[in-house]
Amino acid sequence: MVIAVTAEGNQVFQHFGHTKIFKLFTVEEGKVVARSDLDTSMSGHEALAVILKQNGVSLLICGGIGGGAKAALQSAGIELVAGASGDIETAVADY
Repeated sequence: MVIAVTAEGNQVFQHFGHTKIFKLFTVEEGKVVARSDLDTSMSGHEALAVILKQNGVSLLICGGIGGGAKAALQSAGIELVAGASGDIETAVADY
């Protein structure tokens, strides 16, 4: 499973549609086995949903997200955990 988290430094970024960096976590058997950054200059919920899907993401953890972005993620088959805040590593561990 690949989990993406909207990122601003080591904090969960609060505006999905303006996210420039996603932190990606590959999880196997409940443990993080790899971490990487996905740098994107794209903006807008549909473009971001597509790039996440292309990178094998199955779950997104983010702060704020609107209805259009939720629909785009749903269409891409990406599960959503919204309303997160604080440290990225903690958000992933809590999931």
